[in-house]
Amino acid sequence: MSTPDIPQKTPLPVDVEEGRKYFWCSCGKSDRQPFCDGSHQGTEFLPLTYVAETTRTLYFCACKHTRGAPLCDGSHNALD
Repeated sequence: MSTPDIPQKTPLPVDVEEGRKYFWCSCGKSDRQPFCDGSHQGTEFLPLTYVAETTRTLYFCACKHTRGAPLCDGSHNALD
């Protein structure tokens, strides 16, 4: 499996709306971080669909190494 690009090593806060779908970029190539803009085309990566359960602020992973995709789990703290 390929390694994703790391657009930044800190999470991105996003105000999500209950019931709305969000398409998280898993490849790290999108110019619309943390969300997909189709830049994964031609790679083995696909966006991950996240449906917000409640309206609130969530912290989406921007390092693309979280084990809790699409949300940050602190994995960026272990990156070089």
